[in-house]
Amino acid sequence: MDVVLTALAELAEPYRMMMLFAGVFVGLVIGVVPGIGGIFGMALLVPLTYQMDPYSAFALLLGMGSVTTTSDTIPAVLFGVPGTVGAVATVVDGHAMARNGEAARAFGAAYMASMIGGVFGAALLALSIPVMRPLVLAMQTPDFFAVSAFGLSMVAMLAGSQPLKGFAAALLGLLASFIGIDANAGVHRWTFGQVYLWEGLPIVVVFLGLFGIPEMAAFLTRGSVQANASAPSYAGMFQGMRDTLREWPLVIRCSWIGTVLGAVPGVGVAALDWIAYGHAASLRNTGPKFGEGNVRGVIAPESANNAKEGGSLIPTVAFGVPGSASMSILLGAFLVQGLVPGPDMLGKHASLTVSMVLSIALANIIGAVACLLLTRPLARVAGVPSALLVPMILTFMLVGSYQTNMSALDFAMLAGIGFLGMATKQLNWPRAAFSLGFVLGPSLESQFFLAYQIHGWGWLGRPVVIVLLALAVAGFARQALVWKKAEGKPIALPAALPDGIFSLALLLTALAACATSFRFPFEASVFPLLTASILALIVAVIFVQTGVRLRSHAKGQPVSSSPAGEWLPEREAGLRGNMRITVLVVILAMLILSVGHLAASFLFVTAALAISGAKSLPRSAVYGLGTTIAIYAVFDLLVPQPWPEPWLMRLFSL
Repeated sequence: MDVVLTALAELAEPYRMMMLFAGVFVGLVIGVVPGIGGIFGMALLVPLTYQMDPYSAFALLLGMGSVTTTSDTIPAVLFGVPGTVGAVATVVDGHAMARNGEAARAFGAAYMASMIGGVFGAALLALSIPVMRPLVLAMQTPDFFAVSAFGLSMVAMLAGSQPLKGFAAALLGLLASFIGIDANAGVHRWTFGQVYLWEGLPIVVVFLGLFGIPEMAAFLTRGSVQANASAPSYAGMFQGMRDTLREWPLVIRCSWIGTVLGAVPGVGVAALDWIAYGHAASLRNTGPKFGEGNVRGVIAPESANNAKEGGSLIPTVAFGVPGSASMSILLGAFLVQGLVPGPDMLGKHASLTVSMVLSIALANIIGAVACLLLTRPLARVAGVPSALLVPMILTFMLVGSYQTNMSALDFAMLAGIGFLGMATKQLNWPRAAFSLGFVLGPSLESQFFLAYQIHGWGWLGRPVVIVLLALAVAGFARQALVWKKAEGKPIALPAALPDGIFSLALLLTALAACATSFRFPFEASVFPLLTASILALIVAVIFVQTGVRLRSHAKGQPVSSSPAGEWLPEREAGLRGNMRITVLVVILAMLILSVGHLAASFLFVTAALAISGAKSLPRSAVYGLGTTIAIYAVFDLLVPQPWPEPWLMRLFSL
């Protein structure tokens, strides 16, 4: 108790509380802006802690890191654009709720779940630190592989009403995750001679392209997030909060998932989000279908991703093994402060460790309250015309993507993944399954080979492995029964011809991956070859099924179609929206490369608003200037970094 009181007294000093609030403010801003993320925020703030005492330093850093997955809900719900990778799962039902006129309810549920999850994670951190060291040390590589395999089994819950498409999408995500330099054999896999691809596909660019670009296209098509939006009421926000409290068993379970998996090195926030979402989807459901605006699809991932921060700090403090990428940067702060993770953090520095726990808990409470106070004005954005919002949101998305590697290939990658995202959305291929495969692929492969090299095949007999793999098999079996019961029911089917063309393209891609995998050494080829082969087999079946539908349609036989847990294709209107957003992305990308991100932001927003008729030219210029100032504040002041010289500047300097 003396340690707790000492920690409270130390943290309660005005300067340290000011640092905590400053960290929370920075974290909320970072979470809202697509493309930045907590890793950049941590890297930004660590140098500022050089002259601080340890209590102030960790209050600032943990205050920032604890709330990025709170405010990232704002763009996820309103626009379907994940603010960070931790909000990808929230997009599925959160944005659907906003389209249904329940944005305030989604916000209320998300922020209450985030606060409870964050406090739960901090509490579990406090309770588990004394015993976590031997437990985590007892876990070995096979156990980590089993965790990844169990997470991948959640694809059964994310496959919707068309399991073959769901499994194919997950396998495609796995295949995409293998791009880059293989960690086992050190060879290049599908890098095509580009240094840009050596470290694989940038996860920020992938998720912005997969989810952000298609939702911006749909946003343009609808005209606003919610047609005829009325002023949101506090009743909607309170209803969402009551939803979270009513679903307290789900909140606790998902918070536990986030904390425990957050403590396992290598399991990222994107993976545990989908595991929590899959767990919620596997339960008996009496409300709307998942994917159509079920509030539990918001509560589950938001509980898990905020609890993750406390979990990932457990191995970091206990014995210096970072539980996440941001925690690896936090270790730098330990070195700056002259601290060594391990027994000393539970002995002579115990009060500092307790202050970290308190910082996480307080940051989550402060962040959730701040976002709740903003819920009503934020929900009003749902009725703002898309012609006004899309240019500004798109500017943040592209600048955020560009700062990933400062390469023109960032835009090419965003456009390519964006095309894939628009195609899968239009044709009802589950994007959630793709993202789950993409985030779990690297850890699944690396942990498997490490387990085999260290233990041979004996690792399959470990108790943790047996339990987790049994749970994965049970999950598949349970979902198979659901699909069996659903046989004969009408489902949402896209047009057969474009679906067939897309299936054929995937089949050719899988066959090409199979053929080229033979050139890699054995260690580097096993997983890609196996994945591509199964993908080719499944897509071939889908292609044949699509051909049967096409023949039936040609003979005049109608194909029954109705929603079954997935969005219906948007047909011609969706195609027009996709074409418009593609043109806007190309124009903005060329402007950024030619004149720089600031001038491009002003020119693009001003011209887009004026040409579309959303605002007069003078008012469009004001909006363009405001967007440029915001871009400068975030990407030049908040996250300062050297930007490449624009093409036109290079031309004039010759």
